[in-house]
Amino acid sequence: MSSPDIGSILESSKELDRVRKEEEDVLSEINKLHKKLQTIPCRFREAPEVVEKPGDNSLARLRLLYTQAKDLSENEASISNLLISQIDALLPTGPQGQTRRRIGKEGNEQKRKRVKTESDISRLTPSMRHQLETCASLKGEQVAARVTPRNADKDEWFVVKVIHFDKESKEFEVLDEEPGDDEESSGQRQYKLPMGNIIPFPKINDPSSAPDFPPGKHVLAVYPGTTALYKATVVQGHRRRKTEDYVLEFDDDEEDGSLPQRTVPFHKVVPLPDGHRQ
Repeated sequence: MSSPDIGSILESSKELDRVRKEEEDVLSEINKLHKKLQTIPCRFREAPEVVEKPGDNSLARLRLLYTQAKDLSENEASISNLLISQIDALLPTGPQGQTRRRIGKEGNEQKRKRVKTESDISRLTPSMRHQLETCASLKGEQVAARVTPRNADKDEWFVVKVIHFDKESKEFEVLDEEPGDDEESSGQRQYKLPMGNIIPFPKINDPSSAPDFPPGKHVLAVYPGTTALYKATVVQGHRRRKTEDYVLEFDDDEEDGSLPQRTVPFHKVVPLPDGHRQ
C-alpha cells in the first residue's frame, strides 16, 4: 500500500466532507425559507404567484436552493462511488502469507479456486458486492480509463472497451481500439487496470443518467474527434440547454488568445477525478 493511494483517499474524504457541509448550509437556508412562507397569509399560500410580487423573490430563491441541493447530492454520490473504487483497489485480493496446499487433480483445484472466490465475495459488504457486480456488468462497454501509473508526471485518459473484469483481483482487462498516431506500435493495445482507473460513461440512450454539471464545474471529457479525455470547464449543461450536448472549454486549448467553446455529447463527459494531473 503506497502513501499516494492513502493520500488520494484522504483528499476524496475531505472533498466529501466539504460537499456535505455545503449541503447542510443549503438545507438550512431552505428550512428558513419554508418558515418564512408558512407565515404568509392563507390567501397567499392558496395562490403562490402572489408571493412573487415586486421585491419578493422567495419562490425563485427556493427553486435555486433546491437546484443547488440536487447538484450537491449528485456530487456527493459521485465522490462516494470514487471513494469505494479507491478503497476497493487497496483491498487485498486474498489471505497473505498462507501456503496453498497442492491438490492432486486440476479439476478439484479449479473448483476450490471458484469456491474461494465466491466465499471472499460473500464476506464483502452489500455496497462492495454491488460495486463488483456493476464493474462486471461493464463488459463490452466503452469506459474512460487512466492508463498511466499513479506516480506519472501527468494522467492520460483514453476511451477503451472493457473485455473482462476479475472479481478476485479487482482488475479490468480493457482494449484501446484506436491508439493515437504517436503510439509506439500501431494496432490495438490491451491493459490490465485497477478499479480506481476506470470511470463508466453515462448511458448513451439515457440523458438522465448523466450528472447535471453546472456552469463553471471542472470535468473530464472526450476531446472532439479523438478518443482522449482532457480536463474541461462547463460553459453550458446539457439539461439547461435541453439538448444532449455540453458546451465546454478545454484546458490548454487556446486559439488566438482565447479558449474556444466546443460541443461534447453528454455521454462523453465524466466527473474530474481528484488529484488529476494534466
